Amino acid sequence: MTSDVQETVEKKAQAQGTVVIFGGSGFIGTHLIKLLCTEGYSAVVSVDRRSPKERISGVTYISADVRDLSQFDIAGPISTIYNLAAVHTTPGHPTHEYYDTNVAGASQVVTFARRKHVGTIVFTSSISVYGPGEETKSESSVPAPESAYGWSKWLAEGIHRDWLSESDDRKLVICRPAVIFGPGEGGNFTRLASLLKKGFFVYPGRKDTVKACFYVEDLVDALHRAKDLDRPYVLFNGCYPDRYTLEQIVEAFRTRHFPAVRTFEIPLWVMLTAAKVLRPISKLGLGIHPDRVMKLVRSTDVVPDWLKAEGQATPGRLPSALERWSAGSDGRFV
Repeated sequence: MTSDVQETVEKKAQAQGTVVIFGGSGFIGTHLIKLLCTEGYSAVVSVDRRSPKERISGVTYISADVRDLSQFDIAGPISTIYNLAAVHTTPGHPTHEYYDTNVAGASQVVTFARRKHVGTIVFTSSISVYGPGEETKSESSVPAPESAYGWSKWLAEGIHRDWLSESDDRKLVICRPAVIFGPGEGGNFTRLASLLKKGFFVYPGRKDTVKACFYVEDLVDALHRAKDLDRPYVLFNGCYPDRYTLEQIVEAFRTRHFPAVRTFEIPLWVMLTAAKVLRPISKLGLGIHPDRVMKLVRSTDVVPDWLKAEGQATPGRLPSALERWSAGSDGRFV
């Protein structure tokens, strides 16, 4: 980028006002901030109760809790709020914590947006609002959450939509991300990679479980593109269009990165029995939990119809996403 172009981009970003990311210290927030800085946004504020694992030069980091923003303020105009703050790990939290942060937090964020006259909010919900199941779901499917996490995200969507309905000059983007993976994730794909590093993987009774997924850089790019559209409301599923099965995901890892891995399939009841026996020591890092085993046999069969309509859902991107992750983590997949 030439110096003249860079100056133009920076002036445009400054004219747009401050961008505030609630939950900016998290996995997705960190990657979003990197994208915004690359795009020339010079006034970026990350708000989180956790300290960032990675501090990005030029970004203002503020410690605050979305459950209470009554005394929170940021000087000057704010152009956009990204609400990424959430309690999301399942299993892992008492039921009330999902509602305290995801629902009450959403109410606090939109109240802050009203107070500061913010015109644009981007909110990350979850495909958990659809509930698990073998039928394919798109943005037009009726939500049917089953977990506290899914319900809390569905209620939080409604809070954001209520904010949108209050004025014709507001803009709202709601993304329902699938399993998001990449550098710094520490979740499902990281645990899968850790198992494959050990040279084996065990399928619990089936290999054809559909697992919607998306690389983190592809997600934040989609969020950014949707926000820049001249449309008052966008709802989209953040995932690839391929409907990848668990076996296809494992084989994508194995083909280029872990060729020596051996796979086995054993009955589900055996896996569940072992998980229940070992559950008391799962906190030691074994990652064995009956609920995690069940995740491997319950499909999250979600398709991104909106991304496809926008020409942003190119098939066959999982292998290249794993290549990018490998390159970004020196082959460690962390």
